[in-house]
Amino acid sequence: MNKPTKRLFSLMGTLALMVCMAGCTATTRTVSPEEQLAYDATYTFSDKKKIVYDLVESLRTRPPLGSAADRPVIIVYGIANRTSEHIDTSGITDEIRKEILQTGKARFVNKSQRQNILAETDYQMGGTVAPETRIALARQVGAKYMLTGTLRSIEKEAPKQIRLKKKSYIYYSLNLELTSIETSLIEWADSVELVREASKPIIGW
Repeated sequence: MNKPTKRLFSLMGTLALMVCMAGCTATTRTVSPEEQLAYDATYTFSDKKKIVYDLVESLRTRPPLGSAADRPVIIVYGIANRTSEHIDTSGITDEIRKEILQTGKARFVNKSQRQNILAETDYQMGGTVAPETRIALARQVGAKYMLTGTLRSIEKEAPKQIRLKKKSYIYYSLNLELTSIETSLIEWADSVELVREASKPIIGW
């Protein structure tokens, strides 16, 4: 290999290294929870905020909670994920529960801690805890309502045509229901729907 060729390869290698150093460096930044971020058409935490806000407004202002004189007790039995994505729907119900608690419209049974509560109760009754500080048995409050829901999605692609980008759409629908445990009647139901559009170059990265 002659000298001009060697210098050319050396220059190309140096340029490639400079590009990699400039473009391959990892960077981070702080993102506000209010910022709308979407990298594709799939479900994001921004969608969760919109879903929670709309459903909390409906749940707290409409019967039975909106007209209740007391603070009815609710137990959350979760949201069934009927989408093709791995979505932790407990994040949605946790947020709804927090927001409703802050409004003072309802109270919630801590279903996820029942085993720990039973274990602590057994410990207190085991003879090592002073009688005057033990909890009273059979004082747990039964739930009046059960909160359940279903998250669904439908994915569609734009019709074939001459274009430089490929578009896809995902339609999300979350339905919540508040059911009376005593009567099995659905006392409240509402849903939130949103459509996410994404496009990517047909030829590109």
